[in-house]
Amino acid sequence: MDELQTLSNLVQAEANAIATLPVTPRYSEALDLIQEQVCRKGGKLVASGMGKAGQIAFNIASTLASTGIPAVCINSAEAQHGDLGVLQPNDVLLLISNSGRTDEILRLYELARMLYPGMRAIVITAGAHCPLAAMPDVIGLYTGNPDEVCPLGLTPTTSITAMTVIGHMLIVGMMLRDGFTREQYAMRHRGGSLGEKLRGEQL
Repeated sequence: MDELQTLSNLVQAEANAIATLPVTPRYSEALDLIQEQVCRKGGKLVASGMGKAGQIAFNIASTLASTGIPAVCINSAEAQHGDLGVLQPNDVLLLISNSGRTDEILRLYELARMLYPGMRAIVITAGAHCPLAAMPDVIGLYTGNPDEVCPLGLTPTTSITAMTVIGHMLIVGMMLRDGFTREQYAMRHRGGSLGEKLRGEQL
C-alpha cells in the first residue's frame, strides 16, 4: 500500500475512534463532581497516570488550571513515597489508565481512600470491565477500547487520542458551566503569543 494512503488511513482510524466515543450521562456526573468539590468546596483536581497516560494527565491538569479550575498532576509511583501529602479532603482524583490495571494507579486510589475515605475519583479507561472502573465511588469515562493504529497494535496511539479528547470534554464542560471569560483567561495566561494577544485586547 502507498505510504501516504497508509497515513491517510491512520488519520481516518483515529477520527473514527473519536467519533464513536461513548458520551454518556457519566460526563455530567463528572462535571457535577468537579463543580461541587472544587468550585464550591475549595478542593482541587489531582490527576495521575503512568507513562503516556501520565503525560495526558499532566496536560489535562495544566489546561484545567489555565481555565480557572485548580488542578495538579502527581506521579502515581511517587505517591506512596510522600507525594500523597498534596491531597486534601475535598479533592477529586482523575486517574488515567487505558488498561485499568496499572498497579501504581490502583495503589494510588487505595492509598488516597485510606487517607481520606470519602474521596471520589473520575477515571478514564477502556471500559466498565476494567478493575479501575470497578472501584467504589468512581465515575468511569471510557475510550471504548479502540484498536491502536500502531502497526504492532501495542504503542499507545489511538487510545491516547481518545483520552485527550475526553480530557477536552471535561475542560470545555467546566468552562461552559462556569461562564469562563476571555478576561479571566488573560489573567492566567500572561506569556507567549497568546498572552500578548490577550493583553492587546485589554488595551
